[in-house]
Amino acid sequence: MLKIVAVGSIALILATMAYADGSEAESPPSKKSVAAAEQGPPADPSANPSDAPSTAATAAPSGMPPLDRVKATPKGGLKNPYTDANADIVAQGQKLYMKTGCNGCHGGGGGGGMCPPLSNDTWVYGGDDDTLFRLVSEGTDALQKDGYMRKGHENVVGPMPQHGMIIKSDDDLWKIITFIRSNYRGGPSKKFGDQPTAPATQ
Repeated sequence: MLKIVAVGSIALILATMAYADGSEAESPPSKKSVAAAEQGPPADPSANPSDAPSTAATAAPSGMPPLDRVKATPKGGLKNPYTDANADIVAQGQKLYMKTGCNGCHGGGGGGGMCPPLSNDTWVYGGDDDTLFRLVSEGTDALQKDGYMRKGHENVVGPMPQHGMIIKSDDDLWKIITFIRSNYRGGPSKKFGDQPTAPATQ
């Protein structure tokens, strides 16, 4: 019995020393690793570009700071990769909306307060993704310097301060905008602002 306890103690000491060294005992390979080894190394997409999976349509935002994203993208080129049908993204957007202080001026659900509501069909500078992203990032002063003009008017008027240095990434800002879209209560045709009118035909 003493012999078994002694052997067990030695084994425990050796295991502790190995852990302290940063080395680990080899564990048997998992089923996944065995299957991967049997399949061989992954194919090199550069060998045949047509076989490479396409990521263009599903590419996520890069995590670039919002102001850098604005500077890097031509007007009209910013498009939200998320929709308000995605409940998980809406929930993340709500947390970010609260965390970055949007609720302080626009209310917890975007219904307004000391600044205009975000839930009705009056978009002061426009309701498209590109304009909203730039407005939140740059604030009204810089947006007006970029050539944007007021399109709508609310009873409550206040300047939008620049949030492009408060919100950490373009991805976070898109999630906030997705949360705002989820609270929209105006007419369906105005959810993304006034749509461009088709040129008159003769």
